[in-house]
Amino acid sequence: MVECECSGRENQAASGAANVEPVDASRLLAHSRLLDSVAAFTHHRDVDALDHSLVLSLAELTSVRSVSLGKYTTDSHGRLRTVVRCTVGAHGHYALRAFEPAPNDPSLRLLREGPGRLDAHEEQGAEGLHWLIVPILSEGRAVGALQLESEVPCGDSLPLVAGFARIYANYTALLNESERDKLTGLYNRRTFERHLQRLLQPDPAAITTEALDERRHAGPPARDEVWLAILDIDHFKRINDSYGHVYGDEVILLLAQQMRACFRQSDVLFRFGGEEFVILLAAHDETIVRSVLERFRLRMAEYVFPQVEHVTVSIGYARIGEHDYPATILERADKALYFAKEHGRNCVHGFEALTAQGLLAPGGAAAGSIDLF
Repeated sequence: MVECECSGRENQAASGAANVEPVDASRLLAHSRLLDSVAAFTHHRDVDALDHSLVLSLAELTSVRSVSLGKYTTDSHGRLRTVVRCTVGAHGHYALRAFEPAPNDPSLRLLREGPGRLDAHEEQGAEGLHWLIVPILSEGRAVGALQLESEVPCGDSLPLVAGFARIYANYTALLNESERDKLTGLYNRRTFERHLQRLLQPDPAAITTEALDERRHAGPPARDEVWLAILDIDHFKRINDSYGHVYGDEVILLLAQQMRACFRQSDVLFRFGGEEFVILLAAHDETIVRSVLERFRLRMAEYVFPQVEHVTVSIGYARIGEHDYPATILERADKALYFAKEHGRNCVHGFEALTAQGLLAPGGAAAGSIDLF
């Protein structure tokens, strides 16, 4: 009985083997490329690198002129907030660029219409170009969209692009949960450290083609410099002691909401820990940085908190040099913050200006309370 069963299976296997079609090498290669792209895509642990990898992967897997990722604001207006675009050059090089959308850019028309559409569609322009738009959905609304531009119809790429859009939506949800502060929703300290390291030392492993080296210049214009500001709530211990930690948490939460409302879209906001926050600002002039920080300080001084009523903040900031170390930058900004705390609080001071006036020694250990790397 057992012998017979084995023999039957062997006959079936032999019969099946005779009918197996030859392996399609090109199909295996295509599947391998796809898996490699997904593996590279999900390797990243921060959203900026993920955005770049997404458009690059799709550009490599499709025969199109460009792939763009548009991301929308989270408010009720759902405006196009940022765009990351990968353009395929004449010699197969990939040029990556991240930018804030210009209001009159005709190439972004379909991306601008994205928040109102939940379905993928293809269009053909008068100049013969074809566009494929695929929304990126989260909880039933469009949080972004992918746009492919091609000289030939690209509808055949829809299943691939839609699949990547779903993976991207799921993966970014996980990343956002891990890189944001639970109370405020701002980026957390771990994300700040990674962001600053990448700003100063771009990851060579993330540069997959020659032209991708341009990515490090894809942010603000070359003339812009980046500044780091540390913001601290004045007398926060007194708030906790007088009103309790529930009201202390409410102050932190409301302050974070005011930060989102006041700072510019290009400014990156972090909760560093406790009552301390960090802001990264790009500007070509220090007066702009000081003006932005001073505007927020005044806003907070006038804001009325429930129960606690008025709360003020002190701010110190410093310029990020091209060859600086993260700890050095934090130390400078912390010195400026400590000076603000020691000279009346509720004020803004910059490290460079204080040093030029001889009010701060350029060297030495940080005098403030920030824990360095």
